[in-house]
Amino acid sequence: MPAVTFTVRWPDGQETVAYSPSTVIHQHLEHNASYPMEEFLQRAETALDAASERVRELKGFYCSAAMDTLSQLRHASRSFSQGEVHVRFTQTL
Repeated sequence: MPAVTFTVRWPDGQETVAYSPSTVIHQHLEHNASYPMEEFLQRAETALDAASERVRELKGFYCSAAMDTLSQLRHASRSFSQGEVHVRFTQTL
């Protein structure tokens, strides 16, 4: 199953490299797109949950890396009360 790395640029310009174990993330986040913070978090949660489910269907267990990514994104987002998040897909592995 191809995995995807993507870069999240936060409202302050800092960037985080994130991981999805499945290309299903492309169905929820667009390359080179910006989202309001809350919408980004909702889309990321839906996408990473779906990616983890795909791993479960294939391997019989959920993907902890997808949940770790979601946790990291939620944690980083706490620094901002509002603003736009920019997403850029960087690599499909």
